[in-house]
Amino acid sequence: MAIHFETEPDLQGRFGEFGGKFVPETLMQALTELEQAYQNIKQDPHFFEEYRALLKSYSGRPTSLYKAPHLSERWGGKAKIYLKREDLNHTGAHKINNAIGQALLAKRMGKKNIIAETGAGQHGVAAATVAAKFGLNCKVFMGEEDIARQSLNVFRMKLLGAEVIPAKSGSRTLKDATNEAIRYWVTHVNDCYYLIGSVVGPHPYPRMVRDFQRIIGDETKEQMMALEGKLPDKIIACVGGGSNAIGMFYPFLNDEEVQLFGVEAAGKGTETDQHAATITKGKPGVMHGAMTYVLQDDEGQIQEAHSISAGLDYPGVGPEHAHLAYTGRVKYQCATDAASLDALQDLCLTEGILPAIESAHALAEAKNQAQQADEGDVIVVNLSGRGDKDVHTLQTYLDEEGTA
Repeated sequence: MAIHFETEPDLQGRFGEFGGKFVPETLMQALTELEQAYQNIKQDPHFFEEYRALLKSYSGRPTSLYKAPHLSERWGGKAKIYLKREDLNHTGAHKINNAIGQALLAKRMGKKNIIAETGAGQHGVAAATVAAKFGLNCKVFMGEEDIARQSLNVFRMKLLGAEVIPAKSGSRTLKDATNEAIRYWVTHVNDCYYLIGSVVGPHPYPRMVRDFQRIIGDETKEQMMALEGKLPDKIIACVGGGSNAIGMFYPFLNDEEVQLFGVEAAGKGTETDQHAATITKGKPGVMHGAMTYVLQDDEGQIQEAHSISAGLDYPGVGPEHAHLAYTGRVKYQCATDAASLDALQDLCLTEGILPAIESAHALAEAKNQAQQADEGDVIVVNLSGRGDKDVHTLQTYLDEEGTA
């Protein structure tokens, strides 16, 4: 019997008990304006015609759904493993899907200036790219620690004309970059569009970013039917804020035969305090304008997150993921730094594909699932981005491990 899983936010922007708008009063008018603008373009077929045309001609969609025979064999040979190649997008990651959509919306709203935050730099590059294409001014907030880890992407952003502003507080990572971006937005709200890169933040961002990313799951469903004549048995995606995962999962939520797995960063282990397993180890709380699962201490103070991946060390998660975890529709697992990099090397050696470290977390869970699979099971892994940006991190890690 078909299930119907309700995943649209209510009038307060909540998915169940998660989500909403917990922001300073100065931002409420901006969010109301954004919500109205988004509602207007959802009714406008010309907007989405332009959006889809740009995804095709500018970004290179549809991305391929690649069958990985050698990787399948290496991991037991029973399951057929497919990779959704978001790494083949222009700019090298799924982030461009959302950036194009929001940049078009910003232009419709008459905004000339955009700001963005970034961790691994993929969203920063995507934001700088669309700003250059559409003639917008762009500032990107980025933690000092991430600037050091992702110097290649910082250079790309500057080459594209963006100003990269370092966040020097706290852990100097994505959380702190987001704090700085929100502070800037509060004081420049009249002429500035905040292009959020994940399904986080206050309503309507989680829903809007999901809608721009659902192209991943829509394409996968169509491609899988053409290739296998059935839907996949299991779909796996990494989760930091969770934009690539929700984009992949959303079109499958009411297909009960498809098991969905989100993979958080376990860092050095969830038994330590050096992880980013927000759903697994976090508690409900408010962060960056929304109620969601947050890593926090007994007094409610946000704890620092750790992952070898600059894109996953965020102590919160998108509120829709919190809802999907609470209801049990999606299973959220963890993968350590070590297990993820082992899986990354397997993909490099067997298929000649270097994925982002974020995506390697999904691969680590795919390895577990493949080794437990029945003959002929079909597993899809969302390869959210490519790993060029991570080579320095990989080299340092493998040198320290003595396995380079």
